[in-house]
Amino acid sequence: MPNIVKNTTIINPLDLLIPHSCRGCGAIGSALCKRCKNHIFKNQYNFCPNCKQATDNGICHACIDLPPTYIGGERTGLLDAIIHDYKYHSIRALAKPLAEILLHALPQPDHPVRIIPLPTAHHHIRARGFDHMKLIAKHLEKSSNHHYIFSPLIERITNTTQVGHDRATRLIQAKSAYQLSNRAHLDLNSTYLLIDDVWTTGASMRACIKILQQAGANNLMLGILALSRLS
Repeated sequence: MPNIVKNTTIINPLDLLIPHSCRGCGAIGSALCKRCKNHIFKNQYNFCPNCKQATDNGICHACIDLPPTYIGGERTGLLDAIIHDYKYHSIRALAKPLAEILLHALPQPDHPVRIIPLPTAHHHIRARGFDHMKLIAKHLEKSSNHHYIFSPLIERITNTTQVGHDRATRLIQAKSAYQLSNRAHLDLNSTYLLIDDVWTTGASMRACIKILQQAGANNLMLGILALSRLS
């Protein structure tokens, strides 16, 4: 097992250049080396973000209101560290390995699946210099050889931030935070994959699930990089 280091407090200025150093073991060459990425793969298993029970190929028979859900892992250790560095230290090079971690948890489709990234608040995009979920979605498309296709069909209409708020407040905020894009054209026969980085209360994902289902997206899956211990 690699020597996992939670490297989130001190950012090496050299990481802004190439080569990067692995956020797990420090090896030079990539933001997340193959050995550390495989360590995350080995700890993956599908479980319900709502009741925390193991699922049957992403399907929770207890929480029937949730579409099939696939999770990269719990938000602990190395996975927590790289998500933190990606979001709060703007390490763009982590987008590709994070997309690969999510792809490893997802089923391999025999038909094209359209990826809908959960929209990011505009002030977070400005602060990071990029839309972190849109970038992951684009890498997911490339890494899957276009079995998963980038389709940003939902847009953000408020700038509310959920971090630090309780479950009730998050649910209220999420209900008015998103809408179907005016340019969206849903194919009722297509499968859609809604993705986000972290599931804490699930308020944002549930709000977007409702929007998509009301628009006729009956074949829906969820992809989540990490499940927060706070959920």
